[in-house]
Amino acid sequence: MIEINLLPGKKKKRAGAGISMPDFPDLLGKIRDPLMLAAVGVWVVVLPVVGYTYFNEQAKLNALQDRVDQVTVQARNFNTLIGEKQRLERLRDSLVIELAAIREIDADRYVWAHILEEVTKALPDFTWLVSLEFVPPAAPDVGEDVDQMVRPPVRFTIDGRTADIGAYTRFVRNLANSPWLGDVQPGATQTVMESDRPVTAFTITGTFQQADSAFIRTAPLQESVR
Repeated sequence: MIEINLLPGKKKKRAGAGISMPDFPDLLGKIRDPLMLAAVGVWVVVLPVVGYTYFNEQAKLNALQDRVDQVTVQARNFNTLIGEKQRLERLRDSLVIELAAIREIDADRYVWAHILEEVTKALPDFTWLVSLEFVPPAAPDVGEDVDQMVRPPVRFTIDGRTADIGAYTRFVRNLANSPWLGDVQPGATQTVMESDRPVTAFTITGTFQQADSAFIRTAPLQESVR
């Protein structure tokens, strides 16, 4: 029990145990040392400031800790998304490589079909073929990196006969105008005997090239089978 005497005069003590508040003005009045008074005054000013600063910084620290937790969760989610993106990119690159290989194989499948079709369409009357052969590419130099080599185009040579030199000229021109053939070069000509008749023997070389998409015609599989 705390007892405070609000009346002037000497405090009266009641019987029984109790606790009384110290008389702070009396205590301050007994302090005569100015340094002690200054120290007490400093503590009176500093303690509220320190308390306010502590609780203010503690509130800021709690807010920052909440922000750190949010950023940590977001970073974990971003890492998951980045990992998924990298996995999809690897899958995409693998599919691109496979598609490129399939397209390369599919493109080579019809090379000679295009060459034979274009030569047949370009062949004029009174002209016939003796042979149509593939010209193998030159062997690579020793030490050359095979993976870095550019694939050479398919090259062919035509050996034929004609009874009309003008037909031979049209044949060369028709081959040169084909969108699937390139680098058409006429060779030397000479007169030979065929069935006791003089005819002109000729040689023509050329290369296969991929035509523009405007010249490519596709058809459904069922229609092509018919």
